[in-house]
Amino acid sequence: MEMREKITKAQRIVVKIGSALLTNDGQGLDVARIGLWVAQIAQLRSQGKEVVLVSSGSIAAGMKRLGFSSRPTQVNELQAAAAVGQMELVGVYESYFEKHDLCTAQILLTHDDLSNRRRYLNARSSLRTLLGFGVVPIINENDTVVTDEIRFGDNDTLGALVANLVEADLLIILTDQQGLFDKNPRDHKDAVLMAHVSASDDRLESMASGGAGVLGSGGMLTKVRAARLAARSGADTLIASGREEDVLLKVVAGQLIGTWLEPDHCRQAARKLWLAGHLKSRGSLVLDAGAVKALRKEGTSLLAVGVKDAEGSFSRGDMVICVDEQGGLVARGLINYSVAETLKLLGQPSSKIGEILGYKGEPDLIHRDDLVII
Repeated sequence: MEMREKITKAQRIVVKIGSALLTNDGQGLDVARIGLWVAQIAQLRSQGKEVVLVSSGSIAAGMKRLGFSSRPTQVNELQAAAAVGQMELVGVYESYFEKHDLCTAQILLTHDDLSNRRRYLNARSSLRTLLGFGVVPIINENDTVVTDEIRFGDNDTLGALVANLVEADLLIILTDQQGLFDKNPRDHKDAVLMAHVSASDDRLESMASGGAGVLGSGGMLTKVRAARLAARSGADTLIASGREEDVLLKVVAGQLIGTWLEPDHCRQAARKLWLAGHLKSRGSLVLDAGAVKALRKEGTSLLAVGVKDAEGSFSRGDMVICVDEQGGLVARGLINYSVAETLKLLGQPSSKIGEILGYKGEPDLIHRDDLVII
């Protein structure tokens, strides 16, 4: 069987599981199947992989417990179902992960949390810390308080945004379909499963025709768009059937199942394009010769001790450019502090940040993952 060697090398993986799978097409949470996915994630963790789980299912689970026979149309009823269902959903995950001696963390996000650069950095810092402790973060959309996401959102997109957030190597989207076909298999018996396609292929949207199921808020089209979004940070996407036995283990072993949507650029190239082309600079930093050398030769983060001046009106999470003392462009990146805070930190070692600002923030002005050398 053909091997997908690139997929086998993925170290940080985001797994997204849809409502139809989690709730057995609306018959309440499929607890036994959840246990099987958790066991696979535990095995991936034992292989040294980091896994972030993006799980739908709160509204669908709440619908069952509240006695709804079909998805409500009133926003307040959807919110109520989400609140009830989230309790059950997280409880089931926690009980299964505990059997594998794995700690979990619940994180409820909205799309706005990841589009606002300040909250983006805060969320990423939290997730990095959790992964560093060996925790499996379980992420869902905060459907209880957010109306637009309930009405129009989908967790495929959230999964892609999380893949961007944690700089994942791979996004696995588990669905009730085998993958992406060249045409709608419900209407065409000769439809062919696409094993490997570029995430930017112009044919994808026409291939992904067809709507969502009764429980979900997206369809194959949202999964294609999610793959394109994940590709912005260089992540591969694999769409596969969650009902396939040991599907996660097979995917990561490189077996030829599902549809692999590959980005056009490697992670660093994709991130460079994103940082260079999608954010407007809000200020600049002047670096001393030592800092310039450290960035260019050693690939380090930018520390305040090597910064001589700061200009602009930037806040935490904004894009700034970095120049040398002659004004030559060195790098650009997302800064961890406002301009007022940065001016206080100029030339100071990281150990003094807490003393100077009154709180202990990030040890670097710009983390190397958010820094692109020009």
